Amino acid sequence: MPASLAQVAQWLRADVLCCAHVLDRSITMCHGSDLMSDVLAFSHPNTLLLTGLTNPQVVRTAEVAGIYGVVFVRGKRPREVMVALAEEYGLPLMVSPYAMFDACGLLFSQGLRGWSLCGPGQRP
Repeated sequence: MPASLAQVAQWLRADVLCCAHVLDRSITMCHGSDLMSDVLAFSHPNTLLLTGLTNPQVVRTAEVAGIYGVVFVRGKRPREVMVALAEEYGLPLMVSPYAMFDACGLLFSQGLRGWSLCGPGQRP
């Protein structure tokens, strides 16, 4: 079930760090990972990334993979240089107080699914 990034921010009690003007974007699946190689290998366009990493590679990987937004879990906050890069790409960044497992579970309970439940190589 698709959801807007604004809905995700509400469900995850997330602070929006940048690009609030595009929170109407609709995501169709989520990917929770701290391995950017997995994000590149398995993500689809219109995906939300949940991660605990706060280095600039996250933003660069999200841009290459067509990720629609990034949620940093466990209340981790990226440095300003990373927020500026995301702003340049038009990539919304959010910070949630929830742990990865809990954040993914909350989104799953709202009807969002990950790539593995959508079938290999398929979109939901």
